[in-house]
Amino acid sequence: MVSKAICTVLKCLLLLTVVASLIGNCVLIWLNTQRTPKCPAQQVNPVQPAVHNERSDVFADLSVEELLQVRKYMTKIPGMNISFIPITLPSVDYLYLIELSLPKKQDVLHYLDNNGPKPAREATAVVFHHTKNNIKEYVVGPLPNPTYHRNVTFERYKMEIPFAARPVHFGESIGITTFLKNVLKPIGTLLKDSFGIYESENPTYYDSMPRGVKSGDRQTWIFLCRNVEGFYIHPTGFEILINHQSTDYRSWNVIKVLYNGQYFDSIKALKEQYEAGTVRKVIYKPVPNYASLKPKQKPTGIGPQQVYIQGKRFSVRNNHVAYLDWSFSFGLSVLRGMKAFDIRFKGERIIYELSVQEAMSIYGSATPNVMLTKFLDGSFGIGRFAYELVRGVDCPYSATYIDTFHFMDSGVPRQLRNSICVFEHDTGRPLRRHFSEIVFNSYGGLANSALVFRTITAIGNYDYLWDFIFYQSGSVEAKVYATGYIASSFMLKDSFPYGHQVAENVTGNIHTHFINFKVDVDVLGIKNVFQTKDMEFVNVSLPWMPERYAMIPRIVEKQLQTEQEAALRYDTKTPRYLHIASNKTNRWGHQRSYRLQVFSFTGDHLPESQPEERAMSWARYKVAITKQKDLEQSCGSLYNQHDIWTPAVDFSKYIEDNENIENEDLVAWVTTGFLHIPHAEDIPNTVTVGNGGGVLLRPHNYFDEDPSIHSADGVYLSAGSEESCDNNRMACLAQETCSPVMEPFTYRGFG
Repeated sequence: MVSKAICTVLKCLLLLTVVASLIGNCVLIWLNTQRTPKCPAQQVNPVQPAVHNERSDVFADLSVEELLQVRKYMTKIPGMNISFIPITLPSVDYLYLIELSLPKKQDVLHYLDNNGPKPAREATAVVFHHTKNNIKEYVVGPLPNPTYHRNVTFERYKMEIPFAARPVHFGESIGITTFLKNVLKPIGTLLKDSFGIYESENPTYYDSMPRGVKSGDRQTWIFLCRNVEGFYIHPTGFEILINHQSTDYRSWNVIKVLYNGQYFDSIKALKEQYEAGTVRKVIYKPVPNYASLKPKQKPTGIGPQQVYIQGKRFSVRNNHVAYLDWSFSFGLSVLRGMKAFDIRFKGERIIYELSVQEAMSIYGSATPNVMLTKFLDGSFGIGRFAYELVRGVDCPYSATYIDTFHFMDSGVPRQLRNSICVFEHDTGRPLRRHFSEIVFNSYGGLANSALVFRTITAIGNYDYLWDFIFYQSGSVEAKVYATGYIASSFMLKDSFPYGHQVAENVTGNIHTHFINFKVDVDVLGIKNVFQTKDMEFVNVSLPWMPERYAMIPRIVEKQLQTEQEAALRYDTKTPRYLHIASNKTNRWGHQRSYRLQVFSFTGDHLPESQPEERAMSWARYKVAITKQKDLEQSCGSLYNQHDIWTPAVDFSKYIEDNENIENEDLVAWVTTGFLHIPHAEDIPNTVTVGNGGGVLLRPHNYFDEDPSIHSADGVYLSAGSEESCDNNRMACLAQETCSPVMEPFTYRGFG
């Protein structure tokens, strides 16, 4: 008994000791945490202090106050009765869009470089004039208190824009939903029994574009979807073609109906034959929602997080970013998306404008909605769909987030909270390195830390991730990745040539992705040339053995003289090295230049014989070099989608005049993308891995050596100095620990 009591006491003492030890350790950890300094928000005493250009506001997007002042001015123009209310009927003149009107490049450069006068700040206002049966673009200024406007439509497009070329605005969308609900009432039983769609629900649908088959049409194939999360991949076997050309909703009508692969001339005809039992019916079978993005297992972990031990090495002020040797101005065009201006490295301007221009997709299908689909996203407004980014997923948790504002079919300036993020990150691979143990023992390397400027646009079913990346080697990269939901169609017996089955009765349809970037490169000024370099094998006699020959590669160089020569098509072999070059030389006598390196896996372009092709003619070219013109601002337009047969902008016309491009201000239009044949792993979402493209601008004899050799991040090891901090800050990292300061997680993207 005594021994048992002693054992019990010892066990209790041991338990108390363990508990006390745990408590003690916790206290020590807490005390140590309290002593650990907080990581600074901004780098203290940086080697390269951030230098911001106060004149960058010449590129700044319109402020809320400026948008409101333009709206006020436009709605009070004598003789015009313009509404800005989004639910406006199509029969009323409507102020659809307001955004920055960029000044002429020459005026901006004079202001930036020569202390010239600041260009007038102006806006573009787009009005749908039902009363005049056209659309007009007005330049309004000066801001912030406008006193004048002028019609610039013909100046910009060399044509009048017909009223039928307008995008479907919010008011018309409401009309379409109401019209569908009314015309579908007679077949409520059919929709419930076939697809589980109930009459009480507002119809969930996916509409095709272009809307028709010729200029002036406004006819849209609409397919119904199940009203669930991810409805894009829940198609039904019901499609309906409606004519909504009239601005009077009462005049709209149904042209054709498709049910389970069978066509009917009206809803009435379908109903009668369905009830008579003379059609092949679909029997609805409930299935779990395979489109839901809710994790199938409860999330329990957090992946690696990024911490700025010495504070952020970049700075954002207004619309200007400074990072180590880089600086640039930025904006987010409601139509085109992300853009950067006046990009400088070590104080020298390399790029005047780097911007997203257009995103285009062409689909194949056995059903009419997807069969006709040719999306031109710039006509919807790429930047318009830059919704709030999610911390820790869309961008690193510790990134800097920026709000933007737009006025497009909204009536009021709309805030897009946290729609841009900026962060520096280590790519996880060295920018350069070498280890040597031959003759001399040494290691030299540089971590590939780069600045990323990002936005993500959710345009309907697809999400595009846009990155501009700035490297310490003087290179700039523009990249795009696609994710989100695929567009799908109801599976029919003849669907398989156009895609794979990816879910019950669901076909993932083949489609292309073409993306266009505008790169206005200024290499040591605006007088540049376009050069190509490649290789060929030549058979040469060996100097020490003249009777023997060897095939060796040599450089083949060419300078292209005209725009048509420099329009490099996808269907022809393209030289591997493409350069925008100055006539100035580096220390070694070579022309200083920047190389365009395109990463692309595009499918085939639409044949030029097709009437819709001119609206997307930029996709013919991997790279096209044109002489800079202020009126050649974009490769597309707001109107190309809705009058695709008579486009307001036909990019090929930029090249038709075949202007000289030697010693001129040059613009590179770069097309990238990929072919997408959907597969089972695209359910529920397409992943970004392998689905994208881009263009890298890298110095080619621009410098006398790799500029990253001057980076403060460099690491150098030699025998006997492995643990010294002198040339290796990594050796001192353990002494520079700090406690990261994490902002609380917030998200208001659904508001």
